[in-house]
Amino acid sequence: MHGTAACPRLSVFRSAKHFSAQLIDDDAGRTLAAVSDKGIQAESPTAAAQQLGVLMASQAKNIKVDCVVFDRGAYAYHGRVKAFADGARSGGLIF
Repeated sequence: MHGTAACPRLSVFRSAKHFSAQLIDDDAGRTLAAVSDKGIQAESPTAAAQQLGVLMASQAKNIKVDCVVFDRGAYAYHGRVKAFADGARSGGLIF
């Protein structure tokens, strides 16, 4: 997977307790935006991941990014990873 300035890579990180994501421009080698669940209040980790997806979509809109390449790494596409992707899509990001 490779992200550019026009279509950056949306990379996610999931641990047992936390979740974070970054928009990365691989051509320039820099992070354009990042979010983490630190300070997010939700009833479940899945709900927090969905809120993070919406937050990431709003940050992407602020830097005029609509299209991304979703990089889930080695994580299966279910649970928090799927909730994050659904939140980002509902926020307006196109995968």
